[in-house]
Order: sequence, then structure tokens, then C-alpha cells
Amino acid sequence: MSTNRRDFLKKAAIGSVGLAFTGGITSVSAKSYNRIMGSNDRLQIAIQGLGRRYGAFLPAIAAKENNVELLYLCDVMKSQRDKAAVEVSKLINHKAILENDIRKVIDNKNVDAIFIATPDHWHAPGACMAMQAGKHVYLEKPCSHNPKEGELLVDYQKKYNKVVQMGNQQRSSPQTIEIINEIHAGVIGDVYKAVAFYVNSRGAVPIAVKANPPEGLDWDLFQGPAPRKEYTHDTWNYNWHWYGWDYGTAESGNNGTHELDIARWALDVKYPERVDVYSGKFQHKEDGWNMYDTMEATFRFSGNKTIQWDCQSRNGYKKYGGADRGTVIYGSKGSVFVDRGGYKLYDLKGKLVRENNSKAQESGIALGGEGFLSTLHTTNFFDAIRGKDTLKSPIEEGAISQMLTHYANISSRINSSFEVDENTGIIFNREAMKLWSRSYEPGWEIKSV
Repeated sequence: MSTNRRDFLKKAAIGSVGLAFTGGITSVSAKSYNRIMGSNDRLQIAIQGLGRRYGAFLPAIAAKENNVELLYLCDVMKSQRDKAAVEVSKLINHKAILENDIRKVIDNKNVDAIFIATPDHWHAPGACMAMQAGKHVYLEKPCSHNPKEGELLVDYQKKYNKVVQMGNQQRSSPQTIEIINEIHAGVIGDVYKAVAFYVNSRGAVPIAVKANPPEGLDWDLFQGPAPRKEYTHDTWNYNWHWYGWDYGTAESGNNGTHELDIARWALDVKYPERVDVYSGKFQHKEDGWNMYDTMEATFRFSGNKTIQWDCQSRNGYKKYGGADRGTVIYGSKGSVFVDRGGYKLYDLKGKLVRENNSKAQESGIALGGEGFLSTLHTTNFFDAIRGKDTLKSPIEEGAISQMLTHYANISSRINSSFEVDENTGIIFNREAMKLWSRSYEPGWEIKSV
């Protein structure tokens, strides 16, 4: 990349911060702005992680108006790289470079931004490495594997002044933005409670037994920042979510991130004062799943506000009006149900007052979760890099919401409730604070900045 183009994009990204205070570009017309940008406007990007999620980014990447060049497709599994190359060729008329090691991608100065859609343990280390190398980052949820990583992400973003969008795409939903603004304006009176829920009917998973890594898998790079261990059968293909805490963050990090973020946003709260959790493995008791598959977590905030997380990973019985996921917000004058498809506003008698549903679709519990909101969220990321818009989910906000999932997981793991400092987020429990960070493979630690 030329120095002029990199300097231009850097200045545009810095300018996007100012947009938060001005409300957007008002003195320059869209046509004039496009002329100013010219050929320097093209963003060169890479995707790390070519499993079930990366396809959600492709419509925005392929859209001509976004002027994006996909330079790299990176994954530690050869079959994933080969498959992605075929799929991407249907949308993009140039060949992306297939790469095994994200560190080689990060070293390429031509790359402006990286999408990280790997297993959870790679998210924060990969993002920090990318920011340090001058890249903007679209970081899939969960943004961190543990609370300390969330702190480091925010520190890195501030030091390197990069655009970092967290991939909780409902933040880009026009319907969600509309109703949250109305809730903050008092449409249901004083809000006091939100229930975030998720229902799925995941089946039994194999018992993890030692085996040779599948052909084409770089097991060492898959583990990356995690301490080294022998491969166990079927770990790499999604089941890493359920085989302990080395790579995954259980269902709270996997899916609860989305709804808990909406709940926190609606109630306009930060850190809770107390966390109480009931959890356990209650379905398919003899299989290889060794996380909880059911959780009820309660987060109590100052001002007598409460968020509850109701999770059923493997019991498909639907509650809350029959939806498989969503958030219910309660106020003194009514209530709201909101999910990826839109919202419904109710009065105190439970009568539907108004609804606004999107005609576009975003997957609910289907693997991948691609759809209209992901396209909006990705486009917002590109626009923020160029200084044309503000981020819908900046990492400093995303990291706070992510803490709710970490609190729930930590409480479940130590089987104890605890108090939290509502200003700093620190847990007042020594046993819990032992899980604030994790052990890293030597040489892979995220250094403080």
C-alpha cells in the first residue's frame, strides 16, 4: 500500500471519532465526498477463520459500492481454505491468497483490516496483534475469552487508534435502534428488568478421545494462544465450544453475548453489583459435552435494575411467546419484546400497541447467523474506517457487555454468587478473580500496552 493511501485512511479513521460529536458529514455532499476519496478509497482486507461465520461478511465485501478488495482467506484447516475459495469466487472476480498462518497476513502492510471469525480463544490475541500492526479489526463475538482480554482490547484500541467493531450485529438493526431510543425516551416508563433468552435443541456430542488431528489441520496453530495439549476427536469442528474452557466460552459467550448486549443497552447500565447463577448439564448426560447446557443467571444493578439470562442449549421448549431467542424489557408503563427480526410494544395489560418487523432476515439459531444485519454491520465497519459513519458496536462498549457472559461463566465454574464493583467491574471474590485471566502458551501472551 502507498504511504499516501495509508495516511489518508488513517486520517479518515481519526475523523470518524469526530463524527460522534458532529452527527455526521454535513458540510460536504456525498458526491463531493466520493470525488475526494477517489482511488485511494479501496480497503484491502483479510478474513481469519473460514468456518460457519465468514460467509456473513461476503455480501458487504462483494458490494461494489463498498470498494473492498479481499486479499487473504486464512484458516488453519486446508479444507476450509479450499472450500472458501470456491464460495468466494462466486461473488468476487479476483483470487484471494489462501493462507494458513494469520501472522503472515498481519505482516503484510497492504492489509488495512482483518475480520476475525475464529474459535473464541483466538479473538483477543489476534485482534491485539492486528491493531499493533496497524490494522482495523472486525472482531466476532465473544470479543474476549476472559475479562482480562477485554481490558487489553480496549487498551490496544486506545493506544493504536484503530477502528474495532465487535460482531454483535443486532446493534445495526434499524428496528432495534428505533425501539431502544424510544425506551430511553420513556415509551414504557421506567425500565427495571430485562430477560435475555436463548433456546436450542443441540444433540449429543461425541466423547472426546485422543486421536490424530484430521488431515490438513494445523493443530499447533489452531491452539495458538492456548496451552498445548493432544488432539481429541472432533474438537476442531465446532465441538471445541463444549469440550472445556481451553477454546470456548460456553453458550453464554457463544450466543448469550447478543441478547445480553441488547438487555444492557436497553436498561442503560454498565457493570452489575451482584451476580447469581444456577446452571448444570441436564440433557444427554452421558455424552462428551462437559459444559453447562442450562443456565439461569441474574445480574443486579444499582437503581433496582435487573437483567436475567435464561439459556437452554439442549431443551427446545420455547418460552416468551415461542421465540427461540430475544430480549424482553419491562417498564412501569409497558413492555417490549425485541429480537433480530424487529420488536413488539405492549401496554400494561399485555395488549400489542405497535410492532415493527424487518422484511429482511437474520438467522436466529442456525449455525452461521448470516443475513441482513450482518451486511449492515459490516458496511458500518467499512464506513467507520473511511470516516463516513460512527461504529455501531465499538469495542469499549462490546467489552462491557461481554463481561456479563464472563461473570455468568465464572459464577458457574466456582459454583458461587459474588459481588462486583459497579464502577470498575472487578469481582469481590478471590476464587472468582483466579479466573479473571487464563494461562497462555509461552510466547503467545498478550502484552500490556
